[in-house]
Amino acid sequence: MKGGYGGSSYSLATKRRWKGLVMAVLGLVFLSMLVSLVFLLGLHNGFLSSAGYATEDPSSATKHLRVYDQHSSAETRNQSKRHQSTHVDDLIRRLVPSLPKTLRENSVTEAKNETDGLPIPAELPKLRQKRNNTGLAVTDDAGKGFRGADESEKLCELKYGSYCLWRREHREKMKDAVVKRMKDLLYVSRAYYPSIAKLPAFDKLSHEMKQNIQDFERVLSETTTDKDLPPQIGKKLAKMEAVIARAKSCPVDCNNVDKKLRQLVDLTEDEANFHRKQSAFLYQLAVQTMPKSLHCLTMRLTVEYFRSSLDLGQSLSEKVLNPDLHHYVIFSRNLLASSVVINSTVQHAEESEKQVFHVVTDRENYFSMKLWFFINKYREATVQVLNIEDLKLNNHYRLAPLHLSLPEEFRVSFLRVDKLSSYQIRTEYLSIFSHSHYLLPKIFPTLKKVVVLDDDILAQRDLSDLWSLDMGGKVNGAVQFCAVKLGQLKNYLPRNSFSENSCAWMSGVNIIDLSRWREHNLTETFQRLVQEMSTEEGLSETTALSASMLTFQGLVYALDDSWMLSGLGLNYGHDEDALGTAAVLHFNGNMKPWLELGIPKYKSYWRKFLNLQNQFLSDCNVNP
Repeated sequence: MKGGYGGSSYSLATKRRWKGLVMAVLGLVFLSMLVSLVFLLGLHNGFLSSAGYATEDPSSATKHLRVYDQHSSAETRNQSKRHQSTHVDDLIRRLVPSLPKTLRENSVTEAKNETDGLPIPAELPKLRQKRNNTGLAVTDDAGKGFRGADESEKLCELKYGSYCLWRREHREKMKDAVVKRMKDLLYVSRAYYPSIAKLPAFDKLSHEMKQNIQDFERVLSETTTDKDLPPQIGKKLAKMEAVIARAKSCPVDCNNVDKKLRQLVDLTEDEANFHRKQSAFLYQLAVQTMPKSLHCLTMRLTVEYFRSSLDLGQSLSEKVLNPDLHHYVIFSRNLLASSVVINSTVQHAEESEKQVFHVVTDRENYFSMKLWFFINKYREATVQVLNIEDLKLNNHYRLAPLHLSLPEEFRVSFLRVDKLSSYQIRTEYLSIFSHSHYLLPKIFPTLKKVVVLDDDILAQRDLSDLWSLDMGGKVNGAVQFCAVKLGQLKNYLPRNSFSENSCAWMSGVNIIDLSRWREHNLTETFQRLVQEMSTEEGLSETTALSASMLTFQGLVYALDDSWMLSGLGLNYGHDEDALGTAAVLHFNGNMKPWLELGIPKYKSYWRKFLNLQNQFLSDCNVNP
């Protein structure tokens, strides 16, 4: 009895334990499903952000940052969760046909977020050496909604940048419109055929549809363009359309047809996305790759430098050190571009003997530039070539190993979801100083004022008037870019450290008061800001942008807009009057004039400052 009773008690206890374990496992499974459902429905507010985040696209040379924001009325914000879900479903229904998946998810996130700003996710872009892209997308406070083709173009530019502008201008006339129409009809007929074939009452229709499908497949296997189609193709199209119309009137299972059509649509979308990404990658590859002719020119000059018996020792003449002359600084790795900048500036100068150009480059391009500017004269102007790696500036540069960095170009995209019914997108482009620019007072300790020129500009009038400007104690004379204001970048700037209505400024042509720069210790200010705002993983490109804007906060003298016309490396729409009246043309953007991708309309302005009869240019077939 005792043994029997004890065995029964042990058995019951074991069953209870197993039953408890089973219930615990079922509970965990239920909770995991519930958490997943909560995230899918967007009910978890922790991962929703209207502040935005930086995206990483290693295929792009221009940096891009996206900031999404929502401008909903107070009435919308006070709606219940049930009403929000209804609006979100309506938004999805409206935007699904046109928005890409990732942007669709971000837009819905914006619509469901009730806060004014949430933390930025951790996926910030890494240090420049780790990638070559950053970008900025901010909230747009103005503008009307758009639809149709314009909407598609703006979405494309948001994702791929200036590639979409180039594609739009180089879009060829469709040569396979009828072929594409045949493919569409073939897709639809294939979707209906399996369901029609199962209905005995429609054997005749099934046989006709099968025959039409086979005819279309045979024709499409032999041709890719309309001109190769057989002469009777019009009758075949009409016959297929009639068969499809009859099939649509049949009592078929719509779910099967819908499933088949969705599969075909998904395949088509995947193929289109693949080709677009491939094309965008090839575009960026062409942008970032040095043309063969320019590489040849650099190599030929470097070899000739070491072969030459000329005395190329560049002594520091009085002109180079004289602070009373007009000193221009160019940071560049591009020999041809630097030559155009200097030649165009000198050609329009009334007193070229007062001009001194300092070309700051790296060790790789130093010898070719030194020989080029030695054998080519630019009226009475003086040209000095400096290798930044030989200037012993490491003690003044605490952020990273010293290297030549060129002006940073940013693509700024604005996305706004308004009242859950419309959205606006606009994209702007701006360029700012790089890390190397903040070493100007150390590179030129004897100079009081310099004009900094980007290597993608050309001058169309005398720039000597810049030296007579009274900047009222300001440090940086620059053309302002009020399409982007600091208030729109507030999520990337320290609080209470800037004026929200202050405009961004552009590099390209900048008059710099080095004396005031030294008084304000701007080099140290920039490096301190970068270190304070840097992440544990390193410097982000958004940090560099923020630090540049804050360093010159309140110290920017606004030059008149007529001094510089920007966007010639991306904007096809500049008119002749604007091009003719601007003092400086700035080819910022990816489509530089020395590239094959350069905008033909503007290349003539740049080419006329090249001496294409030069022997080195002829030998390397340099003909932009």
